[in-house]
Amino acid sequence: MGADLQRMDGETDFHLRQAVERLREGLFDPVAVRLLTAHEDRLNRAVDAGFQAVDRGEAPHLCICGAYGQGKSHSLNYIEGKALAENFVTSMVNLDPREVPLHDFRQVYKALMANLRFPDTGESLITQWRTWVESQLDGGAANEPVDLIPEEMPHLLRSVLVGIAQKTVSLSERQRKTKKHVSYRPREFPYLLSRALAGDVVPVFRLRHALKYRQVDFYLEASLACRGFEPYLQMVRGLARLFRKMGYRGWVLLFDEGESISQVRITTRSRSYGILDQMFSPETSVQYLYPAFAFTDDFFHQVEDEEYDRVRVRNDLEIPYFEKDYADAWKGLNRYVLQDLSRKEWDDLSEKLMRLHARAYYWRPPEARVRREMAERLAEMQGQETRYKLKALVDQLDLVHQEQVL
Repeated sequence: MGADLQRMDGETDFHLRQAVERLREGLFDPVAVRLLTAHEDRLNRAVDAGFQAVDRGEAPHLCICGAYGQGKSHSLNYIEGKALAENFVTSMVNLDPREVPLHDFRQVYKALMANLRFPDTGESLITQWRTWVESQLDGGAANEPVDLIPEEMPHLLRSVLVGIAQKTVSLSERQRKTKKHVSYRPREFPYLLSRALAGDVVPVFRLRHALKYRQVDFYLEASLACRGFEPYLQMVRGLARLFRKMGYRGWVLLFDEGESISQVRITTRSRSYGILDQMFSPETSVQYLYPAFAFTDDFFHQVEDEEYDRVRVRNDLEIPYFEKDYADAWKGLNRYVLQDLSRKEWDDLSEKLMRLHARAYYWRPPEARVRREMAERLAEMQGQETRYKLKALVDQLDLVHQEQVL
């Protein structure tokens, strides 16, 4: 194999072996995702079309559709790596009816913020925001931090971001002892502001104190309380615009396990459908935001089977469960349908996997024999999930490797 046995650029022995070990366990790994993605050209075209739409100021979306084990999570991981490489901010979230349910969008917002990733840096949003504000103020691009925040951003997030960017008012020891400044707790203010930015529920009266002493002059102009999903969805949209101003192309949101939305009671499904509808086809212009969801076919079957004329009675009034017929409204969704790999594609994937295994463990496989045995193993597993086939191929490579070692 010659040069093929050389270590891949930027990858250590640990990373390569970890990739193989995770494949052996049926798990996903960023190195394996980059090296083993199938249908790469077709997926790139679909993703690039969305990136270009973002640059045009449009509101794209993408639905990765396929059966269990067919590669939906793998595809989302690939998209995240591609987005980071092309200067997008990303967040990946696993939707879960118990922990991160779509209908409770505050929890979704929290998960998005917790999984925020920036290209080529491990710095937090708070650190990057402060650094960028300082550069803009020193360069004369703005007079104060509030001038840098998109006008459409909700009042709470606007106030918190300004509070994070500004310093706490200094008080003398004598002033601190007065009743007027009994709420002056400078050590607490960074914590309160960072938790509010992250989506945690912070007591409003304590947040007001932090904003007051961080010299946020406008924080009393509107309520700091957030009710319903709309404020948090608006925060996501506002942050996408802010990231663009900070020099990134936009914000790519990646939602795995989207079919979980359909696995709850009808009242919860209806709220989730409404949020999805706003992400698929927003009523107002949503710039620099690109949501991508992974769904099984079961999700769309549920959407088609809903009783959209079903109502509930409350105070003698008939209230519809659904705002619209989503099966009809979503006929034009941008869907990327995962397809079973062809024989040639499996052969190509097996070849890549053999080379990855060889590089990871520094051995020279007998190529003709390994290709034949991997092909035979695949033939025995027709109809099984992709991840199980990959595990079987790794097992086959392990067996041949062990024979050489012994």
